[in-house]
Amino acid sequence: MINKIQSIFVIPELRSRIIFTLSLLIVVRVGAHIPIPGVNGEALAGAFTSLENSLFGLFNTFVGGAFSQAALFSLGIMPYISSSIIIQLMGSVIPYFQRLQKEGEAGRKKITQITRYGTVLLASMQSYGVVAVFLPSLNSSENIVVLNPGLLFTFTGIISMVTGTLFLMWLGERITERGIGNGISLIIMVGIISAFPNVLLSEITLVQEGVRGLLSEFVLIGIMFIIICFVVLLTQGTRKIPVQYAKRVVGRKVYGGQNTHIPMKVNTAGVMPIIFAQSIMFIPSTVSTFLGDSNFAQNLMTWFSFDHPFYWIVFGLMIIFFTYFYTAIAFDPIQVSSNMKQQGGFIPGVRPGKKTAEFIDNILTRVTLPGSIALAFVAIFPYILMQSMNINYDLASFFGGTSLLIIVGVALDTLQQIESHLLMRHYDGFLSQGRIRGRRRL
Repeated sequence: MINKIQSIFVIPELRSRIIFTLSLLIVVRVGAHIPIPGVNGEALAGAFTSLENSLFGLFNTFVGGAFSQAALFSLGIMPYISSSIIIQLMGSVIPYFQRLQKEGEAGRKKITQITRYGTVLLASMQSYGVVAVFLPSLNSSENIVVLNPGLLFTFTGIISMVTGTLFLMWLGERITERGIGNGISLIIMVGIISAFPNVLLSEITLVQEGVRGLLSEFVLIGIMFIIICFVVLLTQGTRKIPVQYAKRVVGRKVYGGQNTHIPMKVNTAGVMPIIFAQSIMFIPSTVSTFLGDSNFAQNLMTWFSFDHPFYWIVFGLMIIFFTYFYTAIAFDPIQVSSNMKQQGGFIPGVRPGKKTAEFIDNILTRVTLPGSIALAFVAIFPYILMQSMNINYDLASFFGGTSLLIIVGVALDTLQQIESHLLMRHYDGFLSQGRIRGRRRL
């Protein structure tokens, strides 16, 4: 492994790509600590403590703690992600976007342009809500978060946050183009990992103070290793459907006649079901904060708290539902069957056309069920660990849920891209044996 890591820095292009990526990620982290004008950072940190277990706390995790500091990158890259998801959903129901998806490179450029406009719109709306509504509402007689609320503060805050989001979007595109890995995903992953050093220091402090023993820490490390391996298997697991292409003779050339397969991923939906389900599950607790100290609000808080089994059951069922929902949007068996038929492909033993679509849909349904149950387990496991091992949410978030799935998925994708660069230049990749050998001199 050490030799393979050294090979990365032997290739000038790959070395420059990695250095370029790391440089821009440092810029991302610096921008997450620069507050917008007119905000008292210490007062905001104190007021945000009570909101860590709400929807705002989840959002703050994705933006690397920038939201709790009212930084320039407070909105993170989430408006761009939301805009992309909306455009993707519209592509399955609106004919205009369906035509754009089929127009090749020109259509993709148009969709990218619309996505950027949507990012500006969503960022403007969200920044207005944060600057004009959320931050002033945290003001109290003891803690003054916004020093001079008013039109000037609202205007500068919106301009700062929208500009920060667009700058993050530009950095992500530059990383994807000139760096290594997917820039947008890396920005989110770095924001999540940024909380790990503080979690590690707090665990060391607990061991030094005798609150937690070394044996408990080794048990936690072992559990983390096992759950990471499980998430890797869940991310990489596929069900291969064999496909054959008939031979076609065009002039003097023979086309087709090859055997391939359709990789049906166990977790086709990725982390989107957890994000959708978690956003909805935070609604009751968020609503209860506006209802005061009534009995209904107290019962709502109790039933939808992290340590209640009712929360785990409802959360798991919603993840299973959204897994099927998002899989049906992301993967269309009818379109796959139509493309195979046009290219002369067929599944052995299955008639082309409608029967092939039904066969693929049947397998997709069966594969998605264990994948959705496994995804629900990964999402609920941090809460179970909090209850059984008596650890806080910051540490438990690295044992499953959205954070771990994003970290593992982005890390695997980045490693695959690095390996492809190594193999193109006749170096062994991160596998035990390289698939491409260097040519021998004759």
